[in-house]
Amino acid sequence: MNYIELTLDINPKEPWTEIALAQLSDIDFESFTENDGCLQAYIQAPLFNEGKLIYILELLTANDVSVNYSKKEILEENWNATWEADFQPVAIDDKLIIRAPFHECQTGFEEEVIIQPQMSFGTGHHQTTWLLASILCKKNFTQLQVLDSGTGTGVLAILALKRGAQIVIGTDIEPGAVENAHENCARNGYPSADMRLGDIDCVTERNFDIIIANINKNVLKIHLPHYSERSKTDGELYLSGFFVTDTKELIDAAEHAGFRHEATFNKEEWAVLKLIKL
Repeated sequence: MNYIELTLDINPKEPWTEIALAQLSDIDFESFTENDGCLQAYIQAPLFNEGKLIYILELLTANDVSVNYSKKEILEENWNATWEADFQPVAIDDKLIIRAPFHECQTGFEEEVIIQPQMSFGTGHHQTTWLLASILCKKNFTQLQVLDSGTGTGVLAILALKRGAQIVIGTDIEPGAVENAHENCARNGYPSADMRLGDIDCVTERNFDIIIANINKNVLKIHLPHYSERSKTDGELYLSGFFVTDTKELIDAAEHAGFRHEATFNKEEWAVLKLIKL
C-alpha cells in the first residue's frame, strides 16, 4: 500500500506543532517525525482526506499561526529507499539495539532486534516505540503469553520472544505489515511466530499475561473492552500511540474497562500507560 507523506512548517512551533500532531492523529495519520524543523506525518493513501486536512490547517491559521505544507505519495516499492537514506540503529541504553540487516553488528547490548521495515511502522525511532521498547527490554518474559496488537514491523513481539515469552501473537490490519512482521521474525530466529492479519477480533485466546498496543487513541478506546476480555487477572496492559495530553482520557476509559492505572511514561509529547487488569 502507498503512503502520503505530509510535511508541515509551523510557526510558532510551540504549542502548535503538538496541537497539529493531535489533530492529524484524529484523522488517521499514524506516524510522525521531525526533519529540519518541520513536522512530517504519514497516512495510508486511501485514508487521506484533503478536506479534513484543510479544515485543520484553517483552525491553525485562524490563531495567527503560519503553516506551509507539501505532500507527496510514497509508492510501496520506493518505501525502503525513503527510510534507508536516514535510518540509523536505535540504541536503548546497553539493553537493546534495533538495527537493519545492512547495519554492522554492534556489541555491548543485551538484546539485538534486526528489522527491515518495508511499508510497516516500528523502527524504534518514534517516541512511542522507543518508550515501549525501553520498558519491555527490562522485563523478564519467561513463560509469559503476550499479545502485540498493531504489531507493525513486529519489533516488540520479537523483543518479547527474545526475552523468553512462551507464546506471542502479533496482529495488524495491513497485509503488508503482517508479511513484514513474519519476515522480521524469521530474521531474528522465529520463523514460526504467530503473526495474524486482522483486528482484535482475530484473537480468540484469553488470559494473556501482557498485552501491548501501540496504535492511536481512538482505536485504543474501542479496543479496551476487548483487551480486558483477553487479559488475565493482574495481567499487564501497555498502551501507547497517543499524546501526553490524552492520558487522562485513556486512563478513565481503561478504568471503565476494568483496568487499574499503575504508571505513566513520557518521551517528549508522547506517552505510555501501564495498566493492571482487576
